[in-house]
Amino acid sequence: MRNKILHESMLYFSKNGFSGTKMSDLAKHIGIGQGTIYVYFQSKEELFQEIHKMINREKDIKQVKVLASLPIPAKRKIHKLTKDVLLQLEKDDRFAGTIALNTQMLLEQDEDYSAGTTYQSELYTYMAKIIEQGQKEGSVVSGNPLKLADYYWGVVYLYALKKLFTIKYEMISAEDLERTVLK
Repeated sequence: MRNKILHESMLYFSKNGFSGTKMSDLAKHIGIGQGTIYVYFQSKEELFQEIHKMINREKDIKQVKVLASLPIPAKRKIHKLTKDVLLQLEKDDRFAGTIALNTQMLLEQDEDYSAGTTYQSELYTYMAKIIEQGQKEGSVVSGNPLKLADYYWGVVYLYALKKLFTIKYEMISAEDLERTVLK
């Protein structure tokens, strides 16, 4: 039951954000009584923190970190990452929820969007390292590496939302996603 609550809550928070989530609505969404949530979590904040921990342990950040350190061309790293991200998006609601909620959490931390909190994410900083490498190699477009990482993950975020909250959608192609960063 705890895992079900975590999984369903992650999806619900990714759609509604922390401030837009009421525990009573969340319980209805999961199909359980509100008290059942409180058996496992003392508060909405504790539940959200547990989801946050779960997201930060996810392999997508680890994968980008490992890719950034490999001694291979950046273009190959981006191809590998894109292939894996699109495959996971297509097959796994949990991955889509992780991407959506991680982005939502970053935006809620910086509600006026001026402090650059988004760029403090490990996902963005390691992607920026790959982009910088590609710029030096001549395979990646010029521009601010963090903004280019933002474009890339912004497109992934959009398709994660489509996966989670629309009935029919066409998945983006690897070529189209890579256009955000590759020449």
